[in-house]
Amino acid sequence: MEEKHILSVNEAEIEEYIYSEEDFVIPSRAWQEINEHADVDKPFLSIFDTLLQSKWVEKMKQGLFRYSLWKLETKILPGNIKYVAQLNIQRGLDRRKPEDIQSIQQQYNPKQFNFNKIKPEEAIFHLFRSPCKNGFQVNTKCVDQGPLTSKSTPSGICRSSSILVVINVSPLEFGHVLLIPHPSLCLPQILTEDLMRFGLESILLSAHPGFRVGFNSLGGFASVNHLHLHGFYLNQELLIESSESKPLCPKINFHQLTNFPAPGFLFYTNGKDLHSVAQRVCKVTNYFVAKNIAHNVFATRGREPGNIGSSECREGIRVIIWARKSCFGAKEESAFNVALCELAGHLPFKNQEDFNSITEDDVIGIIKKYLLPDNEFVQLSSDLIAHITNGL
Repeated sequence: MEEKHILSVNEAEIEEYIYSEEDFVIPSRAWQEINEHADVDKPFLSIFDTLLQSKWVEKMKQGLFRYSLWKLETKILPGNIKYVAQLNIQRGLDRRKPEDIQSIQQQYNPKQFNFNKIKPEEAIFHLFRSPCKNGFQVNTKCVDQGPLTSKSTPSGICRSSSILVVINVSPLEFGHVLLIPHPSLCLPQILTEDLMRFGLESILLSAHPGFRVGFNSLGGFASVNHLHLHGFYLNQELLIESSESKPLCPKINFHQLTNFPAPGFLFYTNGKDLHSVAQRVCKVTNYFVAKNIAHNVFATRGREPGNIGSSECREGIRVIIWARKSCFGAKEESAFNVALCELAGHLPFKNQEDFNSITEDDVIGIIKKYLLPDNEFVQLSSDLIAHITNGL
């Protein structure tokens, strides 16, 4: 069960949320159940969901966002993929200008916008992984992380096993938050094992199958070069949760998506091996960084690869990693940018005209412009299998 404490950041009090694996919701609710409760008080939500959503709504009412966002106009595009299209004009107009990124390995620059410059009121809570409990392993090595202090931190809780959860002031969807390692660490936007694990654990803390987590690399439409994940709710099922795949290394649940417009690499976990999965995901993304390959990561509740049962079954988490063409100072698409959401099948549109007129074929055509050519992808797949299975 979670515990509540108060954390002080720049004189502002921020609640702490402390959890263990006993708080994980496995499996999540089925989409049918979510749809049945669409117009009631969401009794299926977990404590994590309730706290995150209530604080997010509170901050929206306080005017801390760049624009008001409640319920977006949403439709499902006709076709096999069932793209979820949403009209979010204000994000395209009012979001902060992205940082000028020139390299996937670009160093953190304190002169650019970073999360040390956010208002303390934008923080929702500090998420702490509890000490070892019933075999639940944590990193107990503490790191001096600067001015972040707390008079009430429970004995045994280590600040290196925590992240800050803040609102995204230019939200894509309801509940859009950022998951940030302590901002004073000043880490560049290169995915780490610990942050990836926190992302997986936050999905399991949520009882809602529509809570998703993702990562954009530099060159993959990351707009801030300061390490963070995105987390948000989308009350729509995505094909990627149940789409077919072929095994690349079944021993470690490593697969490749098939019959999907954006082929990607897939890891699957039932929630019992999160540390190992986070390591393997970062083995892939670190390889991409070393090879200067831009990439996007999307994690969602999903069906186990090879399970031909009901698509309603959401036993665990799918983590999809896409290698893609780099975008450095490139002109943005008028309809939507191709980043983690769009590759997964969620399309936030910038203007009414494209939202009204676009077809599934149009979407696939835009997305494919940002993917690697087939021959490069085949070679990368072969190289990646050798890399990730080395030492197994």
